[in-house]
Amino acid sequence: MRFIPHNYQRYCIHRMIQEPALALFLGMGLGKTVTTMTVINDLKYNRFLTNRCLVIAPKKVAEDTWTREQAKWDHLHLLRVIPVLGSPQKRIRALATPGDVYVINRENVPWLVDYFRNDWPFDTVVIDESSSFKSHQAKRFKALKSIRSHIRRIYELTGTPSSNGYMDLWAQMYLLDEGQRLGRTITEYRNTYFCAASRNATTIFSYEPLPGAEEIIQRQIQDICISLSAQDYLELPDRIDNTRYVKLDARAQKAYDEMEKQRILEFGDSVLDAGSAAVLSNKLLQIGNGAVYVPDPEQPDRKMVQEIHNNKIEAFMELIEELNGEHALVFYNFQHDLERLKEALSRTKLRVGELLTSSDIADWNAGKVDILLAHPASAAYGLNLQDGGHNVVWFGLNWSLELYQQANARLHRQGQKEKVFIHHLVVSGSVDEDVMNALGRKGDCQEALLEALKARIEKYR
Repeated sequence: MRFIPHNYQRYCIHRMIQEPALALFLGMGLGKTVTTMTVINDLKYNRFLTNRCLVIAPKKVAEDTWTREQAKWDHLHLLRVIPVLGSPQKRIRALATPGDVYVINRENVPWLVDYFRNDWPFDTVVIDESSSFKSHQAKRFKALKSIRSHIRRIYELTGTPSSNGYMDLWAQMYLLDEGQRLGRTITEYRNTYFCAASRNATTIFSYEPLPGAEEIIQRQIQDICISLSAQDYLELPDRIDNTRYVKLDARAQKAYDEMEKQRILEFGDSVLDAGSAAVLSNKLLQIGNGAVYVPDPEQPDRKMVQEIHNNKIEAFMELIEELNGEHALVFYNFQHDLERLKEALSRTKLRVGELLTSSDIADWNAGKVDILLAHPASAAYGLNLQDGGHNVVWFGLNWSLELYQQANARLHRQGQKEKVFIHHLVVSGSVDEDVMNALGRKGDCQEALLEALKARIEKYR
C-alpha cells in the first residue's frame, strides 16, 4: 500500500528527522507507528544517521503491530523488523539476527540492558506508549536511564502523557533530555513545581502543582514535544477505525488450531446452510476470543466454559491502558467474554459498569463509569451514549452488519463533541479476520460467512 501522509504526519516526520530527542503526543489511531517507521527508514537508508533501532512496546503491540505495519506499506520494504520476544534463548537468537528495527516488550527492558551492559548496540530507541515509563521508581525506567548516554536518538510515542497529572511527566522527559528541562532528580522537580496536597507531620501523601506551574512546565518542554489531537485536524474523518491485531503465543496458537480443526471436522459432510454456518462460526469466534462452551460432563444438559487462551484479554488490557483513563464503550459477543472481561478489569481501579438499565445509561453519560460493557444487541437502537465517551472497543465481533453499524452509532452520532475511535481486537488468521473483511465490504455478511467457512472447511479436508 502506498503511504500518503497527512499534513500533520509530514510535520512530525520532519521534526523527528531534525531532532535527536522528541516526544510525539499523538492520539490513538492517528498513525504514530507508520510515521515513526517512515522516519527510521529515512534515517537508515537515505541519511545514514542510524544503524540499529530498538522499539520498546506493550507486549501485544510488540508481537504484531510493528511487523504488520512494515509489511503493509510499500516504502518500508527495505526495513527488517525483528521481534525480540519469548524465552531468553529466543530473545538472544533474535538479537543476533541481522536487522534494522528490534522490537521488545517493555517488561524485558531490564533484562536487555543487563544483557548488553556497556556494549549497548542501539543508537536509536523508540518508546511506544511512553506513559508506561512515567514512574521514576520502575525497574524499566531505571534500566533505560542507566544507558541513556549510549543512545543518540530517542523518540517517545503516546496519546496521553500525563493522565494522572503533571507528576507523570518527569521520568518521561528525563529520558529525552537527561534532566535539562525539568530537573535532574524527581526531588528537584517536586520542590520547584509542586507543594503538598495532603500530608501528616512526617509524610507527604500527594502533591499538587504550584500556581502557574503547569504553564511553566509546558513552556519548558514545548521544544521537544509535539502534541496533536484529532479534533485539531479537519482533514481527519469524524470516525477513526483502529484495528489491533492479536498474535497468539505458540501454545495458544496450537490449541486454537486443534480446536478449530476439531469443530470443523465435527461438522462432517453436512450441507452448510445459514443455520449450521451460524453455529459453526459462533464456535470459532468463541475460540478466537479465548474460551468456548462445552457440555458439562456431570450434567450433559448444561454448558460449562473451557478457557483456551488469554491472549485477547491481554491485548484488551493493554489497549485500555493506552487509553489512559479515557472512557470506553466495550462490546462483547458471548456471556463468557463478559465474565472474563469483568474479572480482568476487577484488578484495576477503573469504574466498570454493565449496560442493563436506564440508570446505567445515566451514570455513563454523567462520567461516573470508565468502562461500560455492553452486548451490541442491547445497545443497537435509540440509545444516546455520546456524552459518556468517544472510544468504542470491539472485544468480540459478530456477523451482523446492522448490529455493528447501529452499535457504533451509540457514540458516533449528533451531539458527540469529540472524534470517535472504533477499536477492533482481531486475532490474526482467525475467523475474526473474515468478519472484519465482511464488515468492511458492507455487503451480504451471510454470504460472506458461508464463503469464509467453506474455505476453512476445505483447508482441513
